[in-house]
Amino acid sequence: MPLRTPDEYIASLRDDREVWFRGERISDVTAHPVMGKAVKHAAIDYEMAESAAYRDLAVVSEGGQTYSRYYKIPANAEDLLLRSRLIEAATAEGDTLVVLIKEIGTDALFALLAVTAQMDDPVYHQRVRMFYEYCRDNDLALATAQTDVKGDRVKRPADQADPDLYLRVVARREDGVVVRGAKIHTSVTPNVNEVIVLPTRAMSEREADWSIAFALPVNTPGVKLLTSPFGDGDVRPGERPISARHKMMETMTVFDDVFVPNDRIFLDGDTRRAGALALTFVEYHRFTAVSYKLPLVDAIVGAAATIADYNGILGATHVREKLISLIVYAETLRALTEKAAQRCVPKATGQVAPDPLMVNMAKSHFAHGYHTAVQHLQELAGGILVTGPGDEDWTAPETRPYLEKYLVGRNGVDAAQRMRMMNFIRDLTASDYGAYQEVLAIHAEGSLEAEKLQIFRSYTDNGSAQRVMALARKMAT
Repeated sequence: MPLRTPDEYIASLRDDREVWFRGERISDVTAHPVMGKAVKHAAIDYEMAESAAYRDLAVVSEGGQTYSRYYKIPANAEDLLLRSRLIEAATAEGDTLVVLIKEIGTDALFALLAVTAQMDDPVYHQRVRMFYEYCRDNDLALATAQTDVKGDRVKRPADQADPDLYLRVVARREDGVVVRGAKIHTSVTPNVNEVIVLPTRAMSEREADWSIAFALPVNTPGVKLLTSPFGDGDVRPGERPISARHKMMETMTVFDDVFVPNDRIFLDGDTRRAGALALTFVEYHRFTAVSYKLPLVDAIVGAAATIADYNGILGATHVREKLISLIVYAETLRALTEKAAQRCVPKATGQVAPDPLMVNMAKSHFAHGYHTAVQHLQELAGGILVTGPGDEDWTAPETRPYLEKYLVGRNGVDAAQRMRMMNFIRDLTASDYGAYQEVLAIHAEGSLEAEKLQIFRSYTDNGSAQRVMALARKMAT
């Protein structure tokens, strides 16, 4: 099958999927005023594959096949670096908002391929391989649903007052299983073709029914997408240059007694592998995460330097210190991301994964530094970020002359030029979109504490740690 065009991708979403938004069922996500924006944003992936500027990066040709690079199973560090560069480029095309319609789904596929290859029963790996080839060859868009709603966070899945608070198998049939539950924080679900479901945690021996992984078309009966309205307000393009054009939808994805056929079940009842699958997915997905954060932190650095210049304060010592801090923040993130690829670790079937120590260090570095970076940018911009004029004030002949006279910057910077940069910074840091990015910095792809835990675990397996422990044992004898 050839690569899909943007129009073919958009047409594939008109399939009677059950999507709910503010209490109403949406008949066509491509025509909805909010979701349609998300669809257009996601089409960036398909546009890049047709673009002369990006085709060599976005498309792989090997063995007589041509397919999206997102589906390239990483076999070495170079594969991971090219994947990272594609994610970075796509996010830059999205004006700092990641596209994610193939990134997160292929992260899940790589994890499934690696983990199922180690199972005693080869049928699960065969099913994953067939599904992977189906998605690759048809150039499909994918979502991944992993995070359960959890209920009482202290209690395990089997100990919840309502056992459905973690997705589980409620019935078994000869031709498949029936599942019930809900996954939260599921990105891009309204505008993809398939959703992959993974366990969210390690399971105990008595939690076989919760140890389930599968994939289904989004329009499968019983799959209900309850879409978050966050950031759906009226957005004027002058005031919100990013969020006026770009949008990502998030859902609570409900599985209301949904039938999953056998050929789409990739793990069932294997409590030992459930945790391994959850962890392996995170290894790939946090690499995706730090890759798509790069254009965001670059935008903060560039905006900070530009607005400091426009405000005439670029030469001040404290301003230079803030800019140096931002540069170090951004370039350290890039270096750690690249090092995670260069120090890749082997997985089953000949594929590799990013080094878990480096990738968790990168994610932790980004998350812990993001709010300080935003603070520096807002300090350099000034309070006019939230007190400045609106689009209508620039078009009204009675008010525009005052804006042009009084909102100028240093000599040579007119008011319109200065306020365009202010509005970009406002959208990036002081709008619904800015708040979205700040919350993602803390919670997306795992919590701050989860990243710390993985850093500790990875380092104890690191060669230097092992050598020191061996040396200590030697000296004690």
